[in-house]
Amino acid sequence: MTAVDLAKVIDRARVILLDFDGPVCSIFAQRPAPTVAHELRRLLVDQGVTLPPEILAERDPLAVLRFTATLGRPAVVRVIDQAMTGEEVTAARTATPTPYGREVIVAAQQTGRRVAVVSNNSAESVHAYLSARRLSGYVHPVIGRPEAAPKRMKPDPFPVLEAVRELGAEPADCVLVGDSETDIQAAHAAGVAAIGYANKPGKRERFAAAEAVIDSMAELVAAFAVDEL
Repeated sequence: MTAVDLAKVIDRARVILLDFDGPVCSIFAQRPAPTVAHELRRLLVDQGVTLPPEILAERDPLAVLRFTATLGRPAVVRVIDQAMTGEEVTAARTATPTPYGREVIVAAQQTGRRVAVVSNNSAESVHAYLSARRLSGYVHPVIGRPEAAPKRMKPDPFPVLEAVRELGAEPADCVLVGDSETDIQAAHAAGVAAIGYANKPGKRERFAAAEAVIDSMAELVAAFAVDEL
């Protein structure tokens, strides 16, 4: 995939949907994700949940949260979801901005596009980050994971469709920028184009289904600038 692919996608897009952790910032830069996953496991054990080996070894706290959907215990799901939200809000205060993430948001606005965040992180943590970075006025809506409903996180298209609905947009006018295969899957299930952000080695190969792939958010800034010419 080339800059031509990216230019075509950007030319069509009137709405930019951004995943949060990756394209906008690294939320767990100072509060490591494996530490958060450990805390969630501790809470699950306190709730009398027996953890399978794959969850005992899991380093991604969102994967631990997703596991709770298999338990058939809504009260436990809510406890873990609330704990995760608390961890995320705390982590958002020390999150590391993604290089050119801010510039993408501002450039999209300056070229007449609307920007929204669609994240498996909590809306509260996204709002906390955007407010601290004085970006709240540039981004609406913020769609975080559905409260205590981990089954509806991406790759389920629900959050993407919710953003499209709130914006009063058509899926064909939108593009989702994400750094995981679940972002690409959720976008396509919602009828939205996808740009894969390959911010780590090996990711580019996993984004074969995306309409375009970038290695840096700077490529998006450049694409917006070209589109304005």
